[in-house]
Amino acid sequence: MLDRNNLVQLAKTVAKADPSAPVSYSFNGEQFSYAALNETLRREFNEYAGTYALYRENKNLIFSVIEETLDEVLPKKVEQAYMQFAETKQFAQGDKPIFRRKRDVRSRAKQFITRVGLAGIYEVFKLGPSEEESFEVRTSAIGGAAQIGFEEFLDGRVDFAEVTAIVMEGMDELIMKEVGHALSASINQLPPANIVVTNGFDEKAFDNLLVIASAYGEPSIYCTYEFAVKMVPEQGWRWTENMKQELWDTGHLAMYKGRKVIILPQGLEDETNTRKVINPGYCYIIPSGADSKPVKIAFEGGTIVDEYVNADRSREIQVYKKVGVTAMLANNICAYADTELLGQYELADSIWDSSNFVDMSYNVKGA
Repeated sequence: MLDRNNLVQLAKTVAKADPSAPVSYSFNGEQFSYAALNETLRREFNEYAGTYALYRENKNLIFSVIEETLDEVLPKKVEQAYMQFAETKQFAQGDKPIFRRKRDVRSRAKQFITRVGLAGIYEVFKLGPSEEESFEVRTSAIGGAAQIGFEEFLDGRVDFAEVTAIVMEGMDELIMKEVGHALSASINQLPPANIVVTNGFDEKAFDNLLVIASAYGEPSIYCTYEFAVKMVPEQGWRWTENMKQELWDTGHLAMYKGRKVIILPQGLEDETNTRKVINPGYCYIIPSGADSKPVKIAFEGGTIVDEYVNADRSREIQVYKKVGVTAMLANNICAYADTELLGQYELADSIWDSSNFVDMSYNVKGA
């Protein structure tokens, strides 16, 4: 059985590992897959909490391992997912999450700030006239929970490796949702020339936005997969063989007229897989420059893990974390809204009932 320090290290390694990679970790010349790492972590957690008696004895240690893992891995995971357009910082509990940016007197980009509260309240405030601009990203609590049944303890089926993964994925999707809200709430701060709102993909209108953004630097295009699949030249004769192959392989182009297309991460709200997290109708064109990361993400304090005991003696492992998200736009950023996709969170034709098509009865031989 691993001691606490090695258990923490193993939990962090599993949380950082890529499940799709053939080799997720190498140690002393040996190579390990994600499945092997996760199975090892599951066994180690089981040594500490495989029965209710063990769980009652060691739950504070288990919670501290989950807390330390989330504190290190979640900010890095968020930073990696949004590194192209978001700046992520960790602040101590009680510290004001302040972001600073030196003003560039040569820049023609007027800045706007939109703060997004996790309760859905949007506020706009202005930056000061000083040479160095600073603004606070106010944090709010986000939480996640995973339930473990009492019978699972009795049967020895408790899986804290899975609990940790479920909670981390859920909190990551909450942050993803706030990033989407921050960006979409900021659009109205832009000059009218920087915004296109139309039905479908209008190649000419989109190209006009590229012209504006290109005046400030080399632009990159940020959009959802649903938006990207519509960004293709109208005239088929303009498609190269490589473009055709790329469309066949991925469904969208990685480059649009020489500009990189970056797909925003999308998630699903719950296990029913019926509602998306990010509004698919928005696309953002962001040029490179002194401050090309319009989204600011602040983590404040440490993660807190606790339990809630239900009437049936099952346990909800609850996680608390303070996070703030702000979008800082400028008139060098452009936005395109496709009204065909706006608000299309629901996944069509997602309700499936096989009872009308599958005969659930069967005959037993000799009956």
